[in-house]
Amino acid sequence: MTLTRRKLSAALAAGIASTWGAGVAWAQSYPQKAVKLVVGSPPGGPSDFLARVLADSIGPGMGQNFIVENKPGASGMPAADQVVKGVADGHQLLISGPASIVVMPHMFSKITYDPMRELVPVTMLGAGAFVLVVHPSVKANNVKDLIALAKANPNQLTYGSGGNGSSGHLCTEYFNGLAGVKMTHIPYKGDGQAVVDLLAGQIQVMFTAPNVAMAHVKSGKLRLLAVTTKERVSSMPDIATVHEMGVKDFEYLGWIIVFAPAATPPAVVDQLSSAWLKVKNTPAIAQKLNELAMAAPERYSARPALQDFVKSEYVRLGKLIKDNNIKSEV
Repeated sequence: MTLTRRKLSAALAAGIASTWGAGVAWAQSYPQKAVKLVVGSPPGGPSDFLARVLADSIGPGMGQNFIVENKPGASGMPAADQVVKGVADGHQLLISGPASIVVMPHMFSKITYDPMRELVPVTMLGAGAFVLVVHPSVKANNVKDLIALAKANPNQLTYGSGGNGSSGHLCTEYFNGLAGVKMTHIPYKGDGQAVVDLLAGQIQVMFTAPNVAMAHVKSGKLRLLAVTTKERVSSMPDIATVHEMGVKDFEYLGWIIVFAPAATPPAVVDQLSSAWLKVKNTPAIAQKLNELAMAAPERYSARPALQDFVKSEYVRLGKLIKDNNIKSEV
């Protein structure tokens, strides 16, 4: 069964009351009013969806409404700036993917905030695999074949992405570096345009989100080679990871994390983190995260581990951007 947000909300209403009744005692001082969840993308995308799941799931137990505010544009930087400059009391939080936190600070010279100094990660709502797909004309049935082909033909294979600094661009360049190959980048205005040319054979390779590619894989128009998580994806258990196919330690996640201003009281941050950890494994939420292939790795559940992960992503992608001279289109 596929859960829409409306069905999910109904399931949450039916099931989470018992979760909150299991002895969770919230400090009376927080929240004192509605909590705003600022999302740097339009309604309907993964960040927006998970923000609304968070709002529906923890609001009742914390005794206040959690309200989603969409502030799209400029790779999420205006949304991050709004939260950074807001009151650090936990009543305004940022829901963000990598772009505004660990990518644009290395690509955009006029950025108005320092994400490593002015924001702290609260909890990871989800983290998904990208898929590696090729046009059927490419003589590669697995990652090892693709690497051998690319090594024999440097810069002859072309790959598409949703633009300079996009997840698909950075993921592929990270793959190129670890695999020791060179492929030529063709940027597009979004993954949708790129996959059209991939289907036509104008480009040969693409790392993209499962929802972009899987219908074409099932119809035989694209060949699926691997997923980018270190562990296999539960909804695609037969598909190998890039890591297990010989590119040691390769992992590239499409993550969505809740951030708070750095000066937010630690007790408030801990409350918010505990609230999500308490509800994320309820059947309705767990089912939806698995359907979306967005279940976050358990190794990032503890806040110290999550903080280390965000810092390591900042360093890793900063080096990748610098080494490949990747420039912003913003």
